[in-house]
Amino acid sequence: MVYFLSDAHLGSLLVKDKRAHEKKLVAWLDSVKHDAKVIYLVGDIFDFWFEYKTVVPKGFVRFLGKVAELIDSGIEIHFFIGNHDIWTFGYLEKEVGLIVHKEPFLVQHGSKKFYIAHGDGISVDDHGFKFIRKIFHSNTAQKLFRLLPAQLGQEFGYNWSKNNRLKHQAYDNKYLGEDKEALVLFAKKYVETHDVDFVIFGHRHIALDLQLKNQKRVAILGDFVSAFTYGVFDGENFRLEYFDNPSVINHQ
Repeated sequence: MVYFLSDAHLGSLLVKDKRAHEKKLVAWLDSVKHDAKVIYLVGDIFDFWFEYKTVVPKGFVRFLGKVAELIDSGIEIHFFIGNHDIWTFGYLEKEVGLIVHKEPFLVQHGSKKFYIAHGDGISVDDHGFKFIRKIFHSNTAQKLFRLLPAQLGQEFGYNWSKNNRLKHQAYDNKYLGEDKEALVLFAKKYVETHDVDFVIFGHRHIALDLQLKNQKRVAILGDFVSAFTYGVFDGENFRLEYFDNPSVINHQ
């Protein structure tokens, strides 16, 4: 089996019980490890992540430990940077064993071809967002941010993330329709000129599995904050599923 999950936002200030949230994600990893060949973590797994030269963000030991355990057992796990956890500079690869992607990824499983990306940089009409995204991806900006004391940098990052989520909550989690949803419009154009069967995104916090032309499909994975949805590919078919676990996640 191949599994896909995105937008867990571990550490978010909008989640009251962060420990229960992390444990639920660990429980999901435990639930799929018996048949998982590959797991794709498709962006924004952390609500904020910035690696200093000798310091990484506090917390997440249960999640990172479980990921390392699964990788050591032979499961291949891929990590895509999102717009909240851009700043990984080698720790996740070297210490945990993740395969990190900073660009969209094309891959084949069985006879099916996949285009996988977080989705934050695709066909966005919000020029303010594009400007901020360009800064966040700038090497100069990253070097300047590293000059901040780690605690100050962390506080800034988590508060920025919280304010950003609150600002866009009217937009997030709501499907705009096939003719307005930017990721769907991108997928429709992409499959016209590229030999892929599935286009997989995170980012939008909506669970969508849409048939396109010629049996091509686009999927948006939902999230692991409130919807707790994920994708599964069994070698022939792709589907979205819901992780039903008794852990209670309290939100502000």
